[in-house]
Amino acid sequence: MNPPMASTSAVETTAAHIPARPSGIARELAAIHVLWQRDILRFFRQRSRVAGALIQPILFWLVLGTGLSGTFRMQGAEGVGYMEYFYPGVVLMVVLFTSIFTTMSLIEDRHAGFLQAVLVGPASRTSLVLGKTLGGTSIAMIQAVLFLCLAPLAGFSLASISWPMLIAHLVLGSAGLTALGFAIAWWLDSVQGYHAVMSVLLLPLWVLSGAMFPPPEGTIMATLMKLNPMSYAAAGVRRALYGGTLPSGASVGGASAALELAVVAGMFVVTVALSARACRRPS
Repeated sequence: MNPPMASTSAVETTAAHIPARPSGIARELAAIHVLWQRDILRFFRQRSRVAGALIQPILFWLVLGTGLSGTFRMQGAEGVGYMEYFYPGVVLMVVLFTSIFTTMSLIEDRHAGFLQAVLVGPASRTSLVLGKTLGGTSIAMIQAVLFLCLAPLAGFSLASISWPMLIAHLVLGSAGLTALGFAIAWWLDSVQGYHAVMSVLLLPLWVLSGAMFPPPEGTIMATLMKLNPMSYAAAGVRRALYGGTLPSGASVGGASAALELAVVAGMFVVTVALSARACRRPS
């Protein structure tokens, strides 16, 4: 009887040293973390990109804001200058440009073979969407925080800003735009084509969001702005910078703070679902 007992003991000892296979949730979280970390490291290793994250919006805000400040008048809020009005729109532009540049790397990863390696891994494709979305959102928040340091120059007090409302709109807005960029990049195989599509799609949405000029009441433009989900993101960012209250004439069809946040959250859910659905198809 001794030999069988020794054999059984050896088997038990070997089994004890076999590492446990990670659970499905652990694999998904690990994949999301790796993709998020990769985008963050790529961002900080490109020093020119870090500098451009702050310099580009500053120049855009100063040049365009100074040029239009002499002709800007907002009915019901005559004391608001254009530099002050345009500032929240540039904050949203920072988030928009980040979504474009972050998701563009999906095409580069496909050409380099990294995307194919991820797709044959044990994690689901939804993890790929969430990892890239989380990476783009984190980079957008870094860039937004850098630009928000200039808020006092635009007339906003850092102490009076509604930070929970501002963070909620920026996180949900950047995540929604990044997920939308992911879905578009998944279907395209050219960086040039991606830039063309994003310029035709997202930039007009930003212009029609009230970022550059207030919604003109009773016009077709006002209707388009009301149907544009980015209008509610721009209004939410502006409301947060003013401490929770929008200046007269700056709201989107009289929308409330709750409606603005609900629309931005809805945009996030829809675009993530769209990306997850697109990701099930061959890249």
